Amino acid sequence: MEWRELGLTGLRVPVVGMGTWRTFDVYGKEEQADRVGVVSEALDLSVRFFDSSPMYGEAERVLGAALTGRRSRAIVATKVWTWDDVEGHSQIDRALHYFEGRVDVYQVHNLVRWRELLPVFQRMKDAGQIAALGVTHYQHSAFSELADVLRSEDVDTVQIPLNPLDRVAEREILPLAAERGIGVIVMRPFGEGSLVRNAPPAAALAPFVRFGCRTWSQVLLKWTLSDPRVTVAIPATTSREHLRDNAEAGDPPWFGPDERAEVVRLAERYCR
Repeated sequence: MEWRELGLTGLRVPVVGMGTWRTFDVYGKEEQADRVGVVSEALDLSVRFFDSSPMYGEAERVLGAALTGRRSRAIVATKVWTWDDVEGHSQIDRALHYFEGRVDVYQVHNLVRWRELLPVFQRMKDAGQIAALGVTHYQHSAFSELADVLRSEDVDTVQIPLNPLDRVAEREILPLAAERGIGVIVMRPFGEGSLVRNAPPAAALAPFVRFGCRTWSQVLLKWTLSDPRVTVAIPATTSREHLRDNAEAGDPPWFGPDERAEVVRLAERYCR
């Protein structure tokens, strides 16, 4: 799926996006004001894809408030996550309220009731309330079912974890997405932070400087984005510095097979 198909003009391809799990689940006025600043910084850096979920506590509400007055500049992806039909429709109503009547990418969170929800999303797409519909899952054990959905259903996106130490999606999900023209949203490009706790020495990172990578986190993110089947990666952060680093990693040149293999080797040596 090409992001221009979302009907949003004036946006460059949002290769680097932002997740909101944990980081946007806040209540206090100061914390919420800080998230407004984070979103402002993101938009200034052309980081315009924001992913959320009702599973993330207050994240949808906080993100929606942070986008007030500039909703048209963002691509918002969120999800429905419940076994209860009434609650599912309540989640949809709340999301449409938070995001000014439109969700750009609506996803079935962790495949929960996907048979019931995908037709709902399709009707919303036909009505112009959403531009794309998709499915997500984080567990490898669910990838077989996820692959079946990609084969049988008319979905626009799939969201999965992918990083140098979590490459299970390469076996079936990524080839299927490429074959069917499905956009790939990558969660956990830093392995929920585990991959950046111990960075390789500076000398080991020197070969990646010519690709615009000054830090190990940039190397990791560029590893993911260098896979041509990946559409957008969504690291979560509240740090302006990390946000700037992430945005820089979204620019070419991209790693080739040799560089990507070396990143895997370094991750296996220093990050396990």
